[in-house]
Amino acid sequence: MNPINSLIVNFVKLLPQSVVFIFAKRYIAGVKLEDGIRVVKELNAKGILATMDVLGEAVTTKKESEEAKNQCLQVLDSINEHKLNSNLSLKPTQIGLAIDEEFCYNQLVEILEKAKGYNNFVRIDMEDSPFTDATIKMFKRLKEKYDNVGIVVQAYLKRTLSDVKSLNSLGTNYRLCKGIYIEPEEISYKDYQKVRDNYLEILKQMLTDGNYVGIATHDDYLVEKAYKMIKEMNIPKDKYEFQMLYGVKENLRDKINADG
Repeated sequence: MNPINSLIVNFVKLLPQSVVFIFAKRYIAGVKLEDGIRVVKELNAKGILATMDVLGEAVTTKKESEEAKNQCLQVLDSINEHKLNSNLSLKPTQIGLAIDEEFCYNQLVEILEKAKGYNNFVRIDMEDSPFTDATIKMFKRLKEKYDNVGIVVQAYLKRTLSDVKSLNSLGTNYRLCKGIYIEPEEISYKDYQKVRDNYLEILKQMLTDGNYVGIATHDDYLVEKAYKMIKEMNIPKDKYEFQMLYGVKENLRDKINADG
């Protein structure tokens, strides 16, 4: 993990949940599972699908990782119990990727088996660059056995287009985002427009190869360009969706939702 990112994560972990919520409440549903259920019900009532994410990453012990896994299982149980139109996202280091890859794999298998039993879906988030190779390797291994697993890729990384070309043959379900971690210039684009251009090039490659894409952005420019690309390529609506963080650009979110 990048030292700066690690510092931020470790600082946040030292804060009480109530303090974190004060600063982040616009962007998260709450500090309890019940808060997430309530918000997802509200979104579903508007015709908006959701993904639930138990915040946390960079755990340092197997015990912490097992606790995170159990929280993910509880989320899946609650989604099923309340008949929510929602799936689950998780960070692999939260499930033990940085501790022991085989341990992490077994934990993810347990989560995916639970999701499969509920006919639900799990997306593996992409974290900072020290974990990119391990995350892709883990995803490929899981994809051999499970169809209900997807992955996130980040447009600001110079390697991502190549990664996508290698993943497309698997029939991958993607979330494509810009990326938020602090990365060195040698491996990431720093120019704002270059990140946008790479985002669109990656999106075109995904759609050309027939993969499903969650187009994750709050950038009006990218939304407009994505719509244009989808129209020009005659992409059916069951091959893509737009994704946004809770509490960010709700007017844009509602406009996209109204457009179907």
